[in-house]
Amino acid sequence: MKLVRFGPRGAERPGLVAADGRVKDASAHAADYDHAFFATGGLDRLRGVAADALPDAPPAVRLGAPVARPRNVFAIGLNYTEHARETGAAIPAEPVVFMKATSAVCGPADPILIPRGSRKTDWEVELAIVIGRDARYLASVAEARGVVAGWCLANDVSEREFQIERGGQWSKGKSSENFLPLGPWLVTTDELPDPAGLALTLDVNGVRKQTGSTAGMIFDVWEIVRYLSQFVRLEAGDVVVTGTPPGVGMARRPPEFLRAGDLVEPAIERLGRQRCVCERA
Repeated sequence: MKLVRFGPRGAERPGLVAADGRVKDASAHAADYDHAFFATGGLDRLRGVAADALPDAPPAVRLGAPVARPRNVFAIGLNYTEHARETGAAIPAEPVVFMKATSAVCGPADPILIPRGSRKTDWEVELAIVIGRDARYLASVAEARGVVAGWCLANDVSEREFQIERGGQWSKGKSSENFLPLGPWLVTTDELPDPAGLALTLDVNGVRKQTGSTAGMIFDVWEIVRYLSQFVRLEAGDVVVTGTPPGVGMARRPPEFLRAGDLVEPAIERLGRQRCVCERA
């Protein structure tokens, strides 16, 4: 299944993508795609719904993030060998974990808001994991497979001065408003059982900046979920962004950063494409 949420920000309705690509209104079958939906077997209930028979969403409707504001957003840093090398960092022996504020989550065509005082707002195309049920202390990657709802495209927007030069605390540079566009849709594991080997790209103003594959991850999605569960209680609807391939702006020579008016288009094979224009906050 492909799950979407559509409508004005803060008033999104749950939907499904039909076989012909049309967005369908699934609000008769779910209140929202939130913690309660995932934790109470909402995905299993939706699998019995014929998407093609649902009413159409309004034409040209805005898409929101495909999951409602999650309880937690976890992120993994330096999870592609070539990205670690381009930043001059050592290859991590364990996943590097940080948090993004849940208020950073926005839709796949919402504006990227460059923070006040920002000089180094950067891009990062990433695969996002959506957790399907509460879990802790998973004993194996096999157990991890049972707690994932699906996958979506993410842009882990980062302000490098805030992240690196203002006290060295990563979350501060990762959590500004609209710093996590998600979607356009959530692809469930019954449609895409494993995201290994998916192509990732990101363009700025039509120029390719990032090219990679999820095959290049140091720690794969299952190990990330297992590992996180040793330290935190994962909750249904949580989002985990899994690292970016090389080509970020801060590592280019000379460095490149986003400005108001720039068009940012990350994409992941089978998970769709985003189109976000940068604006000053």
